[in-house]
Amino acid sequence: MSFSLWSSKIYFLIELTIVYKYTSVIPGVTFEHQNAPPETRLYKKRWIIVFLFSSYSLCNSYQWIQYGIINNIFMRFYGVDSFTIDWLSMIYMLTYIPLIFPVSWLLDKKGLRVIALVAAALNCTGTWIKVASARPDLFPVTFLGQFACSVAQVFILGMPSRIASVWFGSEEVSTACSIGVFGNQLGIAIGFLVPPILVPNVDDLDELAAHIRVMFYITAGVATFLFVLVVIVFQERPEIPPTHAQATARRISPESYSYTASILRLLRNKAFILLVITYGLNVGCFYAVSTLLNRMIIEHYPGEEVNAGRIGLTIVIAGMVGSLICGIWLDQSKTYKQTTLAVYLMSLVGLVLYAFTLDLGHLWVVFITAGTLGFFMTGYLPLGFEFAVELTYPESEGTSSGLLNCSAQVFGIIFTICQGKIMDSFNTLAGNLFLCAFLLIGTIITACIKSDLRRQLANQQALTAVSIKPNLSAKHVRFTITLYTLYAIYCDRNQIKVFMTFPFRNKFMFCVFC
Repeated sequence: MSFSLWSSKIYFLIELTIVYKYTSVIPGVTFEHQNAPPETRLYKKRWIIVFLFSSYSLCNSYQWIQYGIINNIFMRFYGVDSFTIDWLSMIYMLTYIPLIFPVSWLLDKKGLRVIALVAAALNCTGTWIKVASARPDLFPVTFLGQFACSVAQVFILGMPSRIASVWFGSEEVSTACSIGVFGNQLGIAIGFLVPPILVPNVDDLDELAAHIRVMFYITAGVATFLFVLVVIVFQERPEIPPTHAQATARRISPESYSYTASILRLLRNKAFILLVITYGLNVGCFYAVSTLLNRMIIEHYPGEEVNAGRIGLTIVIAGMVGSLICGIWLDQSKTYKQTTLAVYLMSLVGLVLYAFTLDLGHLWVVFITAGTLGFFMTGYLPLGFEFAVELTYPESEGTSSGLLNCSAQVFGIIFTICQGKIMDSFNTLAGNLFLCAFLLIGTIITACIKSDLRRQLANQQALTAVSIKPNLSAKHVRFTITLYTLYAIYCDRNQIKVFMTFPFRNKFMFCVFC
């Protein structure tokens, strides 16, 4: 055998030795132990976490509307005007605006459990402060209690999408987010229904104080029980992530994450900014309608405080059904923009119907139109959260949700004050048409949002990468190389010459698949 033939074989054997020793770093080939797809798992405890969150969110949102729905009763009890009582609801909106950024930062740095504990503790503290305020001369104390609850709300509103992403699979996130929002909506529904029942419009102030005190004690007891449950049960995150997207997000080191940089990236995201505006317009209208509902109903139907609460209940219950249906639909269809646009348009239609039927003199008609309005307007809440997460992945869900809610609070304060002044100067129809104009603007802007579903793309890419990678073990490859090496030693000159012209990667793949 000639020297050139042996030299070619020796060179070839050197290459194979390198391959044999460093199998795990061959470019373009993935082994069982190299770049394996991250393990994912769904835990049953995820349902306990989301329902516990929904429960203390319910307790907090109930208190948002408990004054406004019996506005006229609290006006007389504390001896203040209607606008002052409105501020007991608007304080929830005002507090949120300056606090959302530090709370979002805290959520990113400390995680879900810390935020849940602070929220439940503040909510519990606020309820007990209000227990001590059931006297006509203690309005500042009741305002302080409401302020504490409003601060707790800042720690609550941004969590549904974060809990859904951290705990739930890609086919469940929209449903889970809807359940998280569901608790907030159910709390508002109870806030519409229960206060008119527990606090009847009686003339005797001492009797009225007793009714108010009973209402505050019940709320404080529930809030305390939920706080204890959060301390015992609430967990930061599952040991194994539920999705490939969440596994990727976990690989980002805390040191490399900058909250300020994240905010700046979100502000440069045109589609997300448009969603922030449209979400604020829609939810701001809902806040205004909810806060002023008692005044609207009492103006056309005097003495119907209980039915005003029932109409509010109808709005929210219909919205809860809408939220769940929309969440399930999104998990199945992934049509985020189309669904959001359709629900937004129907919210506009529902508000127009409500505005023009309110003064017809038939309460049953108001119940129907209010339910239609609630189904779509309140049903929009989880849609906005989930669409935002899709548009901004891999940014923190708490940050994107926080900006959405901040927009909603700003517009909520503006719309509540403006609609109240318009109702005082003109009538309820003019006030509702004022809101309709802004919902129309929001519908047009929603149609302009680009549907850039980044989270869905990340999950699809992860699954595609897993499906196309060869499932070869290093042991199998090395065994194949060894066999081919023995064969190659006895090859003739022409075989070796042809083989030596292959690129290194092709030589290796040839060895593997021979």
